[in-house]
Amino acid sequence: MRTYQQKTAETQHDWYVVDAAGLRLGTLAVRIARALSGRHKPTWTPHIDDGDHVVVLNADQVELGGDKWNQKVYYRHSGFPGGLRTETALQVKQKHPERLIERAVRGMLPTNRMRDVMLTRLKVYVGAEHPHTAQQPKELF
Repeated sequence: MRTYQQKTAETQHDWYVVDAAGLRLGTLAVRIARALSGRHKPTWTPHIDDGDHVVVLNADQVELGGDKWNQKVYYRHSGFPGGLRTETALQVKQKHPERLIERAVRGMLPTNRMRDVMLTRLKVYVGAEHPHTAQQPKELF
C-alpha cells in the first residue's frame, strides 16, 4: 500500500468560528494551532499548507488559571540598551485582548516559513460580531 501524499492543488481551506468565552487560553490555543496547520485533517501532509481559517470571538472573555493574570509576563526588547519592556497578562488584556490569543497561538505553531502564512488565516475579535459571515464558518469545537 502506498503512502498518500497530498498535492497543493487538492487543498481546501475551510472556515471555522470559535467562541473563546469561558475557555482556558492554552487549551484554546492548542485547538486553534491544530486547525491552522491542518493537523486535524486525515489528509495532512507536512510539506503542504492545508490549514483552515479560524475566526475567534469574545477574545476579552478568555480565562487563565491561578494567578496568571498577574504572574505571566510578556517581554519585548527594542534592541537598544535598557530597551526591555514588560507587561503582565492583565495589562495586555486591558489594552489589546486579542494579542493574548495571537501570541499563544504563534508560540504553538512551528517556527518555519509557514508560521506567518498560517497566522494570516487567524482572525481574532473582541466582541461577538465578525465580518466573515459570507464564508459560512462552522463551529470548530
